[in-house]
Amino acid sequence: MADFLWRKLLALAATLLSVSLIVFFALELNIEDVAINVLGPYSAADQRAAWLTEHGYDQPFLWRYLIWLKDFVSGHWGTSVHFREPVMDLLLPNLGQTLMLAGLALLIMVPVALTLGVLAGIRQGSPLDRLVSFLSIVTTSIPDFASAVFVSAIFVFWLNWLPGVSSMSDGFSALQLAMPLMVLCLFGVGYLARITRASMVEVMQAPYIRTARLKGASTSRIVLRHALRNVLIAPITVIMLYIPWLLSNVIVVEVFFAYKGFGSLLYTASLNHDVYLIEACAMISALVVGATKIFSDLAYTWLNPRITLRSLGGSAR
Repeated sequence: MADFLWRKLLALAATLLSVSLIVFFALELNIEDVAINVLGPYSAADQRAAWLTEHGYDQPFLWRYLIWLKDFVSGHWGTSVHFREPVMDLLLPNLGQTLMLAGLALLIMVPVALTLGVLAGIRQGSPLDRLVSFLSIVTTSIPDFASAVFVSAIFVFWLNWLPGVSSMSDGFSALQLAMPLMVLCLFGVGYLARITRASMVEVMQAPYIRTARLKGASTSRIVLRHALRNVLIAPITVIMLYIPWLLSNVIVVEVFFAYKGFGSLLYTASLNHDVYLIEACAMISALVVGATKIFSDLAYTWLNPRITLRSLGGSAR
């Protein structure tokens, strides 16, 4: 286990290093663009030259990258060009807001989707199975921005039940979180339910399930004691992929509902060419993707003992 984790952590560090080099190359190779983004398009040439010299942009590209990497690792992420505040002071609170939103979405999505998928799978061909399949196809066919429009039209303009924005300016508000959570969960519940249903149908046809039925085991006992653990292997993959997906799709939801989080911050940084803020957001996103891959590998070995750490790229001890 320890050797497996070390290998995965080293691979994660190599991935983050590669991402950091690509991001730095893309954003800071042309130093004139950096100066224009910071000082504005109407700044004088001598002002730009003085700013570039003051901030070390007269040094070679590789040296500047190493300095930036050292500062980033030590927690000095620079100052936001647009907000005029330290990037870390901006990023951490907004990231916390998004983690809260994403965590609530997962807490709602996972139990609902797994329950629907399991019930549909053990009743293959039943009206419930067809209803779950139909709703899953419908929800996964609608993109997030369209779902946000539909949800707003129904609950804001038609029923007048929920507020139209989720700025959370007055503190935590369940009503303001309702619509962003609905939009995030609609696609996830449908897709995860379909995967769970397909996995459940396959497992329920396995020989050991037929043997358990011949021995007189009840359906609930067969599902909970024999089938569920194997059924969860495929949905776990979807859940782990859904976490990085949340970081990208949450941008649409946060911007649409004026929710102050990681997605809206990245969107604002991109519109205003906020170099240092974009770099920090990119590194955080890469870290989340790499961490979820490690967690998914560990979950595989727990759900299915036949999957060993050695087969996943480590060496079991």
